[in-house]
Amino acid sequence: MPHGAVAGTLAVSALVGACAPAPVRRPTVPAPVTVEPSRLATVATLVAAPPAAVGMDPRLPARLDSIVRAALAADAAPGASLAVGRWGRLVHLRGYGATDWAPGAPAVTDSTLYDLASLTKVIATTTSAMILEEEGRLDVSRPVHDYLPELDAPDKAAITVRMLLTHSGGLEAYAPLYTKYRGRAEYLAQINARPLKYVPGTQMVYSDWDMVLLQAVIERVTGQTLDAFAAARVFAPLGMRDTRFTPDTADAALMRRTAPTVVDTSRGGLLHGVVHDGNAWALGGVSGHAGLFSSARDLATFAQTVLNGGTYGGVRVVAPQTLARWTAPQGPGSSRALGWDTPSGASSSGRYFSPRSLGHTGFTGTSIWIDPERGLFVVLLTNRVSSRGEGPVPTALRRAVADAVQRAVLDAPLVDWEAFGERR
Repeated sequence: MPHGAVAGTLAVSALVGACAPAPVRRPTVPAPVTVEPSRLATVATLVAAPPAAVGMDPRLPARLDSIVRAALAADAAPGASLAVGRWGRLVHLRGYGATDWAPGAPAVTDSTLYDLASLTKVIATTTSAMILEEEGRLDVSRPVHDYLPELDAPDKAAITVRMLLTHSGGLEAYAPLYTKYRGRAEYLAQINARPLKYVPGTQMVYSDWDMVLLQAVIERVTGQTLDAFAAARVFAPLGMRDTRFTPDTADAALMRRTAPTVVDTSRGGLLHGVVHDGNAWALGGVSGHAGLFSSARDLATFAQTVLNGGTYGGVRVVAPQTLARWTAPQGPGSSRALGWDTPSGASSSGRYFSPRSLGHTGFTGTSIWIDPERGLFVVLLTNRVSSRGEGPVPTALRRAVADAVQRAVLDAPLVDWEAFGERR
């Protein structure tokens, strides 16, 4: 654990506790909330505005600056990028620190690219699958074998596409296949050969293999690689210019805006513009579970698209009915939606994101949380996996930022869902 990791957690917690008002628990039935019509006026794209314009405490930016800077001072990561929006207004968009610990590393901005790790699962893979289902080209109730005949092991016969999306197909959580295997065909063969850990549909075990298989399904259905399909159908239409796989193949200007991750001597040293995840790397840098890079600026656009019901800037990516169905929890006892997660237990979304919220985290230190009930989102990107090695998971920082944002909402009751026992 890097120097100051424990201190960083305590510093962030202490800072938030010092500046935050006492939590307010909700009644069984929430009180009606009145919001001025001007705050709910439809905007085609995100518009920069002060917090007060959308019923938020004007002191929010200063509080967020203090929380993030305290975490970086305690060596949580060399830098961070943060985006916060409500009702279509971007109330906070800022970079902090540097892209790496090395002297002279570029300062982080709102357009610094980070390795998103598992945010790939929702931003690229789940969204692509959602589009295909809406077009009638993908049936999530069908067995995966119908799309991938190579997945023919008897114990895999009952796995459906829906099970991949809810991480309930029986697959093991992880294995370092990259040490021996390369490419889609070898990975599919290995996933097919490896025994299941439980009967499909009886448990939920988060597994990267679910999204590796879903990537294969998407590519089989479309005849395109996942990166090409997502770029054409999601990123380009939404104007997400910073979002892409394999930034190391792009121009030098983009690489200067890309935060590096770890030093890996087996892959030539410092990983810069190369995916951190070994299995995604062995799949050519394009995988359903990891490999996507993006900026806080771009992910703010994506989050607002979700809040808009699948539309941004006059472009519809998916229908609101599809989005609502896919982002709802899919069964009792699990927080999983289709691809997405929802708040559960002591979630990285903090205490106050509503049960209808959706989000995801990434191993490298990235996270996104969206609350449709309060019309807001929080995107926090860090490279806690950096040239100094693997730092602590930034759960305390994520929760501190999320709680500060929710506490800043002044025109709606503050509900402590975590204490109220509404979490799965």
